[in-house]
Amino acid sequence: MKKAGKIMTVLALSLSCMAAAIPAHAAFSLNPEVAAPTPALRQASEIGVRIYNNSAMQNVADKDALVIMSFGTTFKDTRAKTIDATVAAIQKKLPNVKVVTAYTSHIIIDRIKANEGIEIPTPEKALAELKKEGYTRIALASLDIIPGMEYNYKTAIYNMYRDQFKKMTMGLPLMYWQGQEEQRDDVMATVEAMSTQFPKMEKDDAVLIMAHGTPDPSNAYYAVVQTRLDRLNPGKTHIYTVEGWPALDDVIPKLKEDGVKNVTLMPMMMVAGDHANNDMAGDEEDSHKSILTAAGFKVNTYIHGLGENEAVRQLFVDRALESWNALESKEDAKSENRHK
Repeated sequence: MKKAGKIMTVLALSLSCMAAAIPAHAAFSLNPEVAAPTPALRQASEIGVRIYNNSAMQNVADKDALVIMSFGTTFKDTRAKTIDATVAAIQKKLPNVKVVTAYTSHIIIDRIKANEGIEIPTPEKALAELKKEGYTRIALASLDIIPGMEYNYKTAIYNMYRDQFKKMTMGLPLMYWQGQEEQRDDVMATVEAMSTQFPKMEKDDAVLIMAHGTPDPSNAYYAVVQTRLDRLNPGKTHIYTVEGWPALDDVIPKLKEDGVKNVTLMPMMMVAGDHANNDMAGDEEDSHKSILTAAGFKVNTYIHGLGENEAVRQLFVDRALESWNALESKEDAKSENRHK
């Protein structure tokens, strides 16, 4: 902890660590010695599960709801097996709670409405409706994999709408903590959960895990994922991205160097949608399967979203419950260090 103290001093953020094996709220809070923290300093210290208490509404009666936010997918079958199945698992843990599913992709929302007649709200529309129905405290949960561009959208929703409610919490994506400062290692937990779907591998076999990639600096999470894959299966599993780094071209030379002849492709995405079915496993000459086949590899494909993996799904459930528990916590409501 001395090392952490030095780091915080250098950064001049005056943050103190609130260590916990599985934090039920933000892992850091402003040091009580900071007498008059500025809004910018408060926002900079929002690390982990975000919690907001609206002092102007503290006399309003509690009426709680959970909003689960996902990018969404137009692929009906995988949606049922992944997003819907995960929401159902969360609802099962909170049987008497109003749970709303919201999609962040407006294009997907429009296509589902046009093709299936189902109207799925955006997070903004879901929150407006909940407010209209008299809900005063909202827990937000995310079905994102990393805290990238999509997760930034969801935290922006939190920041923009939290003043309209008595209390609001914002949960974490699948991977957030990396084992730093006595926090849990979400990356290792995710890799271990994913490994339950890995095939048995011989000397010349390997698994290639396709992630999405993001222009956000959080793309660096994939390098951390690779370190955990190497710890679990040294040299046998590799991650690459569709729209980020590393790309498939970065991985192929390593496969050849290691004498790999057989590869299994699988997505590290909530759903097995367009990227999995077309970019990864399609028959077009520029698909990943075709590129690898042309490079001399025998290719198998595993076209299942992470939401189908029960071990991974449980991690998503845990993330949602973490946000819900923070909403229900009386201790957080009394904390002088929370945002008021």
